[in-house]
Amino acid sequence: MIQKAAGDRRVLVAGAGIAGLTAALAFAAKGFSVVVFERAEKLEEVGAGLQLSPNATRILHSLGVLDDLERYAVRPEAILLKDAANLSILAKVPLGSAAEMRWRAPYLVIHRADLQRVLVERVQQIPEVTLRTGAELRDAHFRPGGVTALVQEQERQHEVEGDLLVGADGVWSGLRQLTGGKPSNFTGYVAYRAVISHPIKAVLAPNAVTAFLSPDFHLISYPLRGGAVTNLVLVARGEEVGRGWANAADTDHLLGKTVKAAPALSALIREAGAWTAWPIHEVQSESRWIDPRGLALIGDAAHALSPYAAQGAAMAIEDAATLAALVAGGNQPAALAAFEHRRKRRVLRVARRGEFNRFVWHAGGLIARARNLVLRLKSESSLAADLDWLYGYDALRQQ
Repeated sequence: MIQKAAGDRRVLVAGAGIAGLTAALAFAAKGFSVVVFERAEKLEEVGAGLQLSPNATRILHSLGVLDDLERYAVRPEAILLKDAANLSILAKVPLGSAAEMRWRAPYLVIHRADLQRVLVERVQQIPEVTLRTGAELRDAHFRPGGVTALVQEQERQHEVEGDLLVGADGVWSGLRQLTGGKPSNFTGYVAYRAVISHPIKAVLAPNAVTAFLSPDFHLISYPLRGGAVTNLVLVARGEEVGRGWANAADTDHLLGKTVKAAPALSALIREAGAWTAWPIHEVQSESRWIDPRGLALIGDAAHALSPYAAQGAAMAIEDAATLAALVAGGNQPAALAAFEHRRKRRVLRVARRGEFNRFVWHAGGLIARARNLVLRLKSESSLAADLDWLYGYDALRQQ
């Protein structure tokens, strides 16, 4: 069998979110022709803030978008862990210039819509990439040497051929079934989100990622858009709500969750006004992520993670870069198998760290007191060293 050159190979990408757009840029950088199909007619400003740790930003730098991201992003100076009951600082992980020196890339916080905007603008500058909105990639079948996808575009269905199909269609992926994967599972937790313009400065550090820990919830805050607004995410047990970013949340329900917290946190929740609710779903890690005949799932389509390690976007970005590099090396079936093996091992470790964080952050009683003591005894450098395996990981050198 004659191996095609990268320039003669066509990659079909389902979904123009962070995973899909990063994949398009990564494959184009390797010389592939790429077509991205996005079912939405227009890419709207949806979602809220997200954290881009150094393991993600070094990839974005290699793709030529980091400088543009810096126009919208904030470089927080630290990660602070605080006791929600009394607002005391339990631990501090230095970021800012210290993070860039230690992990060779910056730690950024940014609105999801701003990240998507920068990725779209870059995609539109590259002739090897075509972005088709209002086009849903619904199904696919394999043929010798490639894949044929069924696309619903406006009122007609048609087929598109490619050498590889990348499923980046999110947590409720329709393509996951092609690898035998099952629908995502609701975890029993809900992420409640709000953006506030004038937060209570006595409660929130102006240039830090702050996590308030409580047995009933945890609340994350950090600045966005140059510090003009502050992103709030409260995670607690809740009933499953509808799919989507903008489900209305009951503020009284949130106040009930924080009844044992410092009064200033309850005041912050009231001050934030309208909150939205996002049901936290996970995807079983044992599901296949590939079909060696020409399909790979990336990002939430492959492995939707709970947010406790703040690595959802970073894992999608790592997936995209790893997949493109491996497939560019030739022998696509072997490359897909290597991608699944390598990324499952990495994502499983990140998922375990997330579950550890959930347990520790939501601890109560004696466990919480022991947690607080251990955190206060650890130095800032020791806390940073605990994250070397995560933030110092270089997907571009793992090939």
